Amino acid sequence: MFEAVIGLEVHLALRTRTKLFCGCAVSFGDEPNVHTCPVCLGLPGALPLLNGRALELALAFATALGASVPPATRFHRKHYFYPDAPKNYQISQDDVPVGSGGALVLPSGRRIGIVRCHLEEDAGRLVHPAYADHSLVDLNRAGAPLIELVTEPDLRSGEEARDFLVEVRALAQALGVSDAAPEQGKMRADVNVSIRRPGEPLGTKVEVKNLNSFRSVAAAIEHETKRQRQLLEAGRAVRQETRGWNEGGQRTYLLRTKETSADYRYMRDPDVPSVPLPAARREAVAAALPEVPAAKLARYLALGVREEDARQLAYDVQAASFFDATLEVYGGAAQAVANWLVSEVPGRLNAAGLGLEQAALEPAALARLLTLVDDGTISVTAAKELLPELLTGADPDALVRERGLAQVSDPGALTTLVDEVLSAHPELVERVRANPKAINALLGEVMRASRGSAKPDLVRRLLEERLG
Repeated sequence: MFEAVIGLEVHLALRTRTKLFCGCAVSFGDEPNVHTCPVCLGLPGALPLLNGRALELALAFATALGASVPPATRFHRKHYFYPDAPKNYQISQDDVPVGSGGALVLPSGRRIGIVRCHLEEDAGRLVHPAYADHSLVDLNRAGAPLIELVTEPDLRSGEEARDFLVEVRALAQALGVSDAAPEQGKMRADVNVSIRRPGEPLGTKVEVKNLNSFRSVAAAIEHETKRQRQLLEAGRAVRQETRGWNEGGQRTYLLRTKETSADYRYMRDPDVPSVPLPAARREAVAAALPEVPAAKLARYLALGVREEDARQLAYDVQAASFFDATLEVYGGAAQAVANWLVSEVPGRLNAAGLGLEQAALEPAALARLLTLVDDGTISVTAAKELLPELLTGADPDALVRERGLAQVSDPGALTTLVDEVLSAHPELVERVRANPKAINALLGEVMRASRGSAKPDLVRRLLEERLG
């Protein structure tokens, strides 16, 4: 019986306007090689200058993880020779990273330890034209600031790894540190997988590189675990190596034998001085941290929101902000707001091709719509019909007045309407007298006659009284 032992190396592209050591723009989707300069191209005589904003973001992220932040941090050159690394080394951090230690807790309650959290510059990007005998190099990304997060080998399955990445993404987005968008290459992961029998020492580690979706991470881990188990069961050894992931074939493949840290020939970067991080600065970073997703989740649960809905809201920065702003002006139950923000609102936004941040819906408008339902002014059905116009900035009270949607709750007026419907549908009356459960058919006729303005519970009571 074997178990998987898994560690992750997660790369997050920081949310900065410029690169880590130069003034070139950080931009996604532009023409190749338009955001380059002598510094990020590694030309002779060019000197790097550390991006202060990138350092602040890295400090915030490390602090939120509970990592230990040193009194000073420093940078190293990590040497490797790849076509997309124009300097043939990467400015990274070795022995004194921005953060050491810390942890993240999975929804299962399992605590995943963090080894380190450090700053480094990104490499470029290789483009492989279909059926061509060459590859192209785009250096727009070269020098962009990254956080690399390295975990302890505490994960035990592909599913746990995916849960961990969800936690990392939510934390990075909540802090404003990174967009953490795998589809844009702003969150990537390498996985280290070994297997062993429970209680035995760690097995031989295999690294699978550059996985850019949570699904790929989980699938690569499951495949690699199975591959290593088959090797050991056949009496063969697992080699320490670096492998790639074939998405189409859903399998890993050999890239190269694994380097050790000595192969990178780390050396202090002589052009980047140590950066002091005095206690006052570290304390200011900690004091400025916003509420993290785990704390939001606990708060929403305390408000009585169902766990599934609370988690969906807490782990979505835009939805959580909107939820909180709506609750500030809404006097009803938190679950009522959650119902709309996890179901009705996303459905309408998807139909319109919008995100919550792009719509003109205001928290006060949603709160007012829910209040109109709560006090019986309009029905839930009418509220749902008005929602698309609220997304464009319309006022719910004005819409109710213009369309005459206010529910009729005057018993006298509704009694007259009920009598008219009963007279017009004698066959339905006989059916209901024979089977009282069929009363919904008559209720529907009254609602139709009132154009949806009659209060349904009052109509039902009046029908029951008239029919005995």
